[in-house]
Amino acid sequence: MTGMKKTTEKNLMVFSGRAHPELAEEVAGILGTELVPTSAYEFANSEIYVRYEESVRGCDAFVIQSHKAPINEWIMEHLIMVDALKRASAKRITVVMPFYGYSRQDKKHRGREPISARLIADLFKTAGADRLISVDLHADQIQGYFDGPVDHLMALPLLTEYVLSKYGSEQLCVVSPDAGRIKVAERWSAKLGGAPLAFIHKTRRTDRPNETVANRVVGEVAGRMCVLTDDMIDTGGTIVKAAEALMKEGAAGVIIAATHAILSDPAVDRLKNSPATEVVVTNTLPIADERRFDKLTVLSIAPLVARAIREVFNDGSVTSMFDGHA
Repeated sequence: MTGMKKTTEKNLMVFSGRAHPELAEEVAGILGTELVPTSAYEFANSEIYVRYEESVRGCDAFVIQSHKAPINEWIMEHLIMVDALKRASAKRITVVMPFYGYSRQDKKHRGREPISARLIADLFKTAGADRLISVDLHADQIQGYFDGPVDHLMALPLLTEYVLSKYGSEQLCVVSPDAGRIKVAERWSAKLGGAPLAFIHKTRRTDRPNETVANRVVGEVAGRMCVLTDDMIDTGGTIVKAAEALMKEGAAGVIIAATHAILSDPAVDRLKNSPATEVVVTNTLPIADERRFDKLTVLSIAPLVARAIREVFNDGSVTSMFDGHA
């Protein structure tokens, strides 16, 4: 009967794509395991090949890949890894994407547009994913795009704890970079001891990506340390314009806090030269040494991801990690 028992024991295995192996290694280390050895390379025509170096039959698989640039390449590798697991008889496959690629294309703004965030969910389902884990999705409704459980983790406790420990709650003001993210700012306010709220009223150009036109501060920010929060910083244009607008309104200073540091050019130059005192982000995406700068603080998301993986593996509750607000 001992042989029989062995096959029914749950077996946690963690896999990593090549986009952000440092994060995956940190997660595996916290879980007390190692990444499964994997061969991955490109053929001459850039097709990706993946093979696992040990048996994965019957395992509870967690496949970690951050969707960084070149984003299509790493999403494709992620899909191929899932397919390889499915065909090698993994028992359950959980896709861990700290940053969900194409999440900004979550709805149609105009006719004849795709909803690419939905397509990504469908692709992973087709590849063989049973479950998704992601951090700070651009829009909550993306959870409904995947036909299966989605664990939506929040970096909010990590970021707010850092801001409180460094700046205290006195004279803080939470600022949303647009009216659409007020709900998130309200959560920040609650975590920062009921700090007052403000938001930037802006108009976005529908014909030009990554561009906003007008900035007007709504709320009382004079003399306050403003925490400007967003889910991601891509080219940095929106958030830097918002920081400038806050300083013009008499803010004592600006702390920029965001989960996903995409940092496409010219974000680093913009942030370096911005009036912000500090830029606080997490490592959901890798940040190369040449993209790091004095004002930048990078907090590790690995403990949060590892805890979620442990809860899923043990059939526990991921929601309980966020006081029921997941």
